[in-house]
Amino acid sequence: MLLRDVNISAAVLLLWVQALHGSALPAVSSYEFTAYRMQQYNLAQQKHGCRGAIVVAEARSADEPSLTRRCVIMKVPDFTTEKYLQAQKQHAAAVLILLPRNISSVPFDTIKNFMRSERDALLKETLMPVYVVPEDEQMLYMYEEVKQAAAMHASSIFIRVLRSMVTATAFQILVSNNAPIKAVTDNAVVTLEGVLPGIGEDAPTIVLTAHYDSFGLVPWLSYGADSNGSGVTILLELARLFQKLYSSPHTRPPFHLMFSLTGGGKYNFLGTKRWIEENLDHAESSLLQDNVAFVLCLDTLANSDELYMHVSRPPKPDTPMQAFIHLLEEVVSSRFPWVKVGLIHKKINLVDSSVAWEHERYSLRKIPGFTLSRLEDPRSELRGSILDTLSQVDLRKLKRNGMIVAEALARYMYNLSDKGSPKDVQVFKGQMEFHDGRLSSLMSVLTSVPRASQLLDREPSHVLLVNSLEHEFKRYLQQVCRHTFQQDKRDPDITFFDQMNQPIVMYRVKPAAFDLFLGGCIAAYLGIVYYAIQNFGDLYTKLKAAVKSKHQ
Repeated sequence: MLLRDVNISAAVLLLWVQALHGSALPAVSSYEFTAYRMQQYNLAQQKHGCRGAIVVAEARSADEPSLTRRCVIMKVPDFTTEKYLQAQKQHAAAVLILLPRNISSVPFDTIKNFMRSERDALLKETLMPVYVVPEDEQMLYMYEEVKQAAAMHASSIFIRVLRSMVTATAFQILVSNNAPIKAVTDNAVVTLEGVLPGIGEDAPTIVLTAHYDSFGLVPWLSYGADSNGSGVTILLELARLFQKLYSSPHTRPPFHLMFSLTGGGKYNFLGTKRWIEENLDHAESSLLQDNVAFVLCLDTLANSDELYMHVSRPPKPDTPMQAFIHLLEEVVSSRFPWVKVGLIHKKINLVDSSVAWEHERYSLRKIPGFTLSRLEDPRSELRGSILDTLSQVDLRKLKRNGMIVAEALARYMYNLSDKGSPKDVQVFKGQMEFHDGRLSSLMSVLTSVPRASQLLDREPSHVLLVNSLEHEFKRYLQQVCRHTFQQDKRDPDITFFDQMNQPIVMYRVKPAAFDLFLGGCIAAYLGIVYYAIQNFGDLYTKLKAAVKSKHQ
């Protein structure tokens, strides 16, 4: 009977130890998942992103006071510039960011703060590996465990030591790929162009352009819905609508309408630069060499009630660009008076090798152009983030902004103002209107795969996306051309690096103190059992006397 009581007491002790570590979420002893490394690239001799990939470190919360040689686990709200720099300052082994599956559930202020920190992190290079992984049950379990461990530092010393010895679970993060990171200098940039020829051989040309690649902390999670899936979507819809006008000799205007989709837009508009050089310096005949009225660049237009026209120099009076800008303002004031319209003049810094907007590439070659965007600042964090997903797009405002561009173009190309047409005239309506279903479908296709420049000419699904865009051009435009520009390996404009996605193993282990504690519990239990056996007679006599006195 006594031995049974001893066994029960020991079992209760072990159950208590286990209960202290209980959790509502299960966790396996080891778990393998794919994580995506922060992009690494060199642009104009400047290095950006993280240069490290290998991680062998214990997982810790960003709230821990000491992060040295630890892998810092963060959720989206945790990832701030201050915490990121703190991890760098303490020489953390790595940073692992958990990305929520449903971005729409994240508050807008949290998204903005993350985007700012994302932008700041990419401004310079770091040796500290930074990885992003989509959340799942095991990742969330690990996050909660390291978060609880960090919270225990606010408890008394005795409680902290007890938990460390008894209940603490350590998570070891391992990236074991020992292959060196290699530069990738053979990237190809693809630019698509197509034309709707106007009446007359000497007709001036209007160029509509948008860059189609995306940008963010990690290439494999950069979907670029607003920046610049919105610009591409509007451009493709403009091609469809104007193709109907150009298909009839009675409605074909005296303007050549040229469309282009350019790559490398997130990296100094490299594709635009190469395409302009191809048309001006190497082609025997090109519409860019003739009479160009203006170039309209579409960039980030899927939200907000603000529209800004960015120019390198103020448009001169009685020029085509000045007339079009006036008509665009007229469309807004007559049909959408709640939309704010502004003209922003920013000179090009010839000393700086980088450009802020796509139209600056044309301005450098004396071609008049401007960029239409909902963003006022070219350095806005909204222009490149892994949180720029389809959930951030307002299709109603995307449609409205597209209709503003379409109506202003029609008024300019058909000279409706001089013909006495009312200011609120609507050219595109009924079957000639932007289709909600088509806008939604185009945005879904564009955000179905990441469009980062590092991936577009390498992965089959990404190559297929570019082919789909080319197919859209061929449906509505004539003289469709595909230009593929290979990088100069000896002196590349931009250098990317490989190992953008890595298999990571998470091990769940107990600290050494736990083994010592458990060994002590077992030794104590065996000691009690041995003592009870050796002194069974005395113990039995004392116990019998105690029971007898109790009954009396």
